[in-house]
Amino acid sequence: MLVDTIKKVIRDVPDFPKPGIVFKDITPILLDPELTRNVVGELKKQVESLNLDAIVGIESRGFWFGIMLANQLNIPFIPIRKKGKLPYKTVSYSYDLEYGSAEIEMHEDAIKKGWNVLIHDDLLATGGTAQASAELIKMQGGTVAGFNFMVELDFLKGSDILSKYSQNISSLVHF
Repeated sequence: MLVDTIKKVIRDVPDFPKPGIVFKDITPILLDPELTRNVVGELKKQVESLNLDAIVGIESRGFWFGIMLANQLNIPFIPIRKKGKLPYKTVSYSYDLEYGSAEIEMHEDAIKKGWNVLIHDDLLATGGTAQASAELIKMQGGTVAGFNFMVELDFLKGSDILSKYSQNISSLVHF
């Protein structure tokens, strides 16, 4: 079963990025082209009925599978990056984290008004960055069609915060 294979391949990295955190490293998936194709195929199955106009991927691990998924669906891929990383005119959104604050941005001309947009990232924890991404999409006149993740840490209840934007929240693997 694909979920079992993914769980076996994901590497736990203790005390990263700070003591007490067990980081779920998805990079070993990328070492196996067949597994990568199967993952993208499963992600596609989860979202292909959503009538999407674009996918946004959250820096940086959200780019890896987000762009492959957008290509499979033949729709645009839009990067959301940390402030100061995009070269053209941007819109930004600031938000609070457990340990401070952050700001993300996207190009101001990336989303057309009325577009149905999927937010993709590698992992859903508390949901703060995905929520900020949803706010950016709304600022641009888009609709959040759903959220899609490789991994969800259920005990942190990030999907609770995202459900006000969309009920379409999917994850391949749950811990």
